[in-house]
Amino acid sequence: MNFVEMLHAAERRHQSLLCVGLDPDPARFPHPWRNDPARIYDFCAAIVDATADLALAFKPQIAYFAAHRAEDQLEHLLAHIRVAAPHVPIILDAKRGDIGSTAEQYAREAFERYGADAVTLSPFMGFDSIQPYLQYPGKGVFLLCRTSNPGGDDLQNQRLASVPGQPLLYEHIARLAQGPWNLSGQLGLVVGATYPQEIERVRALAPTLPLLIPGVGAQGGDANATVRAGWRGSAQQTEALIAVNSSRAILYASAGADFAQAARREAERTRALLQAARPLGAPA
Repeated sequence: MNFVEMLHAAERRHQSLLCVGLDPDPARFPHPWRNDPARIYDFCAAIVDATADLALAFKPQIAYFAAHRAEDQLEHLLAHIRVAAPHVPIILDAKRGDIGSTAEQYAREAFERYGADAVTLSPFMGFDSIQPYLQYPGKGVFLLCRTSNPGGDDLQNQRLASVPGQPLLYEHIARLAQGPWNLSGQLGLVVGATYPQEIERVRALAPTLPLLIPGVGAQGGDANATVRAGWRGSAQQTEALIAVNSSRAILYASAGADFAQAARREAERTRALLQAARPLGAPA
């Protein structure tokens, strides 16, 4: 299966729109692992095992591993996910944004070294920064479009006077991703949960692309508004899928020895909220 097919299969299998983010911060680990980077794999693997049947996808953020020289633990973790949750796709959150031979190496890192099913990219160097990743058939590529941070307005919410219709920059990215850039049907978009009206706008401009939506949980995004803005369901658009990410609220639901059980409870709660937010009459 390609990445989009994997997402749909996981959605049906687990009845879930929840993407579990893996952002391991040793300073927040439970005792006696606290402040011990050597336990990054152990912590994340426990979270994966506790939520494997609840997740639509797992999203490890590479910086949390690289900052602690734990890339080998990230490789080990992705191999573990393949065994513990073989039906759950892996989105490597890297936000790369270079071109040429450098982009080729980043693509090789994501898809060959780590074996991720998809990767997040910054599109602000244009199609040249995306094309090397599209050389990997079946892999997914999520482009930053309308992010949840307040500073996103500095660029993403500016009008492009030189483009017909003078769209906002994030609108232009959505149109390019839905249209000429999506050569092999591999693209998706990242849209923050803190801007549900803009999620709806992106969905209107990119009606068939999967959306990766961070910001539910610790960042305060509204789960109900997020789903209603972005999810269309298989009865309407077979590809209009959303993956709603929660990281810290799940990872650090407890600072005690029961952290994995607490993570499962929080994942169950979030999954239920997302499922309940589907429009009435939508397929489960």
